[in-house]
Amino acid sequence: MENLPIGIFDSGLGGLTVASEVTRALPHERIVYLGDTARCPYGPRDLAEVRRFVLEIGTWLEQRPVKLMVIACNTATAAGLALAQRTFDVPVIGVVEPGARAAVRATVNRNVGVIGTVGTIESGAYSRAARAIDAGVTVFSVATPKFVDVVEAGLRRGPGTLEEWLAESSDVFIRPSFYELARDYLYSLKRSGIDTLVLGCTHFPLLQAAIQQVVGAQVRLISSAEETAREVAETLELRGHLAPPPRDATPPAHHFATTGEVAEFARFGSRVLREPIDRVEHVPLETLASLPGEGRLAALGEQVPRERGEAACG
Repeated sequence: MENLPIGIFDSGLGGLTVASEVTRALPHERIVYLGDTARCPYGPRDLAEVRRFVLEIGTWLEQRPVKLMVIACNTATAAGLALAQRTFDVPVIGVVEPGARAAVRATVNRNVGVIGTVGTIESGAYSRAARAIDAGVTVFSVATPKFVDVVEAGLRRGPGTLEEWLAESSDVFIRPSFYELARDYLYSLKRSGIDTLVLGCTHFPLLQAAIQQVVGAQVRLISSAEETAREVAETLELRGHLAPPPRDATPPAHHFATTGEVAEFARFGSRVLREPIDRVEHVPLETLASLPGEGRLAALGEQVPRERGEAACG
C-alpha cells in the first residue's frame, strides 16, 4: 500500500496549489492528478451535479489505484466529500475542514471571513466546519466568482514564470477596475471586523498578495493547501502508508491527466506547479461517465439507465 500514489483532483488547475504543498511536505510520494478542465468551473453548477463528478473522478482514481484521495476543490469538497468517504475504501480528504481549522486557530477576535465560489459559499460548508471546532466563532462569507476569472485570465497571458505573472497581477489587480471589483466583494467583510480570511478556492492563493493589499495587513489570510498537505501526511503516517525513501536520488514520477486540452493543461499547469509538466493524459468525459456502477449511481438518487450504453456525461 505504501508504494501506491496519492490521488488528487480538482475542477481544473487550481488544485495544483494543493498538489504542490503535498509534494513539498511528502517529497517521496507519487501523485496522480486529474484536472476536470472540460467542466471547469464547478462553482456555478448545481451541487448534485458536482457530486456526480466527484463519484466519477473518484472511481477513476480508485482504478489506478491510489492509497488516499484529496478533493482539492472547495466546491467539490462541500458537495461530495461525505459521499466519497462513504463510497471509497481509501481515506478521502477535502480542503474545507483543514482550512476552517487553521482559521479558527489563527483568529483572535473570532470573526472569520471566507471567500469562494458561489457553490462553496451557498453550501455553508466553511461555517459548519468552523463552528464545529469553535461554536463561538462567527463566519462571514462572500462569493467572489470573478476572482477565478482574474486568475484564469492571468494564466493565459504571455509567456513567463509564475513569479513574473504574480508580480504583474498584483499591479494589474489594484488598477481601478480590478480594485473596484475587489472592494465590492470584500468591503462587507472588512466592515464586519474580520481578522482572518480563508481563501476558499484553490485559485485564490495565486492572488494572495493582491487580496492582502485590499483587505489590509491586519487581516491574516489562510490558504487550505498547507493544512491539507499536513493532514495527508498525518493520515498516511498513522496508517503506516508513507512511501519509503528511494534507494537513489531519482525523484518520484507524478502522473497528470485532464478532461480538457492536454497542451493547455501542461502549459498553464507548469506555471501553477512551478515545475515542468511534460506529459499529460487525456481522459474523455464519456469515460468518466461510464465508470460508476449502478450501486454507486443509486447513492446519488439518480435513475440508472436500463442500457449500459445509455449513460450520459455529467
